[in-house]
Amino acid sequence: MAPFGRRRTWAILFTGVVLFCLYSFPRLDADGASAPMWRAADRPARDRGSDQEAQHTRWSQLQPRYPVKDMRALPTGQPLALPKVQKDFGPESASDREVRLKRREAVKASFQRCWSSYRKYAWMSDELRPVSGRRNDPFGGWGATLVDSLDTLWIMGLKEEFDEAVAAASKINFEKVSSQEINVFETNIRYLGGFLAAYDLSGDKRLLAKAREVGEMLYVAFDTPNRMPVTRWNAWAAGWRKPQVAHEHTLLAEIGTFSLEFIRLSMLTGDPKWYDAAQRIIELLQKQQQTTRLPGMWPIIVDAQKEIFGDHIDYTLGAMADSLYEYLPKTYALVGGLLPMYREMYEASMDTAIRYNLFRPMLPDEKDVLVAGVTMSRPENGQNVQQLRPDAQHLVCFAGGMLALGGRLIQNDTHVEKGEKLTDGCIWTYQGMPLGIMPESFRMLPCESADHCPWDEDKWRRAVLAKAGRDEKLDAERAEKFVKEKRIPKGFVSVGDPRYVLRPEAIESVFILYRITGRKDLPEAAWKMWEAIEENTKTPLANSALVDISVTDEKPEMSDSMESFWLGETLKYFYLMFSEPDLISLDEYVFNTEAHPLKRLLP
Repeated sequence: MAPFGRRRTWAILFTGVVLFCLYSFPRLDADGASAPMWRAADRPARDRGSDQEAQHTRWSQLQPRYPVKDMRALPTGQPLALPKVQKDFGPESASDREVRLKRREAVKASFQRCWSSYRKYAWMSDELRPVSGRRNDPFGGWGATLVDSLDTLWIMGLKEEFDEAVAAASKINFEKVSSQEINVFETNIRYLGGFLAAYDLSGDKRLLAKAREVGEMLYVAFDTPNRMPVTRWNAWAAGWRKPQVAHEHTLLAEIGTFSLEFIRLSMLTGDPKWYDAAQRIIELLQKQQQTTRLPGMWPIIVDAQKEIFGDHIDYTLGAMADSLYEYLPKTYALVGGLLPMYREMYEASMDTAIRYNLFRPMLPDEKDVLVAGVTMSRPENGQNVQQLRPDAQHLVCFAGGMLALGGRLIQNDTHVEKGEKLTDGCIWTYQGMPLGIMPESFRMLPCESADHCPWDEDKWRRAVLAKAGRDEKLDAERAEKFVKEKRIPKGFVSVGDPRYVLRPEAIESVFILYRITGRKDLPEAAWKMWEAIEENTKTPLANSALVDISVTDEKPEMSDSMESFWLGETLKYFYLMFSEPDLISLDEYVFNTEAHPLKRLLP
């Protein structure tokens, strides 16, 4: 075929394909009633020519496939006068105040250094790479660090920076989706939580408008036959009005962590649809709470499509489950006790967790602390048999603060006591590592008795060898050599993941416990944590996650990563730790799992 003939044939074929697409797929019309078309022209110039496109969808104008027919109404009535959470702090000496303010300013200076670098090198991107100065966009490219930091800026009194950030955040377009898959959980806690908290603190209506914009987008992920959300959500397919169903394998935390943000959004807007969406999930969880393989708790993996929330065998307060449990007492407080089911679910879940997941580790100083592990509940001979796996995580350090807070709210001293011991366990773990920083994950040796637990070095050494798959009968000298080679400090059986990713959970619980108890040793423990973190993670630009914090003879390698929670959570909790107790009082606010304070409903 002649060249012109080939070109004419391809032109005809191309025209046919274009016409087919135009008339086969719904487009946004003047009324905005259906799904969007692709608009490459709206992409930044630097992105044109790449494989990625950006889809524009007017989320609030999409007609649902599965509309709600029995919308739940927001609870009404007079909020309850819940028990006081915070301790009444007495007068502060001049010397104590001087030390506290000096430490607070050190934290603030660190935040300002990081914020300045983000502003210069990664403005409007999700993250700054703190070593190379490059930018990173793992959370939709909508500026996760910007939104996550809004309330931190306000709390630290950086009002000029806050005003600039609000102006910039107001221009974020959540109708433009540049990533095909959206993590609904992360978008909820970082973006929706960030806007709501900044609005609750400042009253700037632009922030509530942005919160609603994010809420409208997230609500589309709930447009499934059973109204269970698609937690790893194909936003492009949803925008094209393709049918969607909830997944058979869904992480418990990702489906159970909506109540604080969604209910607060409904409270502020008067629109009950977000409350309805979150409440449907919680009602199903409550219905099945006592029929799981470990009654009282739910497994880390659930079937959202078939609404089966109890078949998996692993039960934990840690990763993949954590924030569901955290939100139960906090939602009870948020709504002023008007939803008693959250209190009931919290009490039942913690009764089980305290019995099966918490253990006292054998430590060289024999300190009486607690650590949270993983419980496997396996079916054997028609019954479920429980086995503790003593694997711990930095992330699960939030549980100390949760139990202390929950215990105060429901006047359960046992919960407060367990929360103290869990927090003390995290403090011990920080101090027990060579750099003074806790690793991502590790294993410890459970005591045979929670009341009497003498240190047995031979037993500890055998446990280390067994975990590593080595001969437990090695002589003491060879065993000690192996332990040193693997850099395993006494009290630890193994360090599964030696990273530190700038996590906030330990300081979160130290802060909450201090506000509740006023223990004099906690500010000192927090300052030691801060010094260790700042010394080892500081870069010329900001602060970086570390690859291995078990090193003893060299500086730890940096991974060139700074997640938005460093500015949104970790530095905020350190700052509040050294601030006056009435700054974001726990009797007036609850923090979502991204440390965004939301106003409680008070009588």
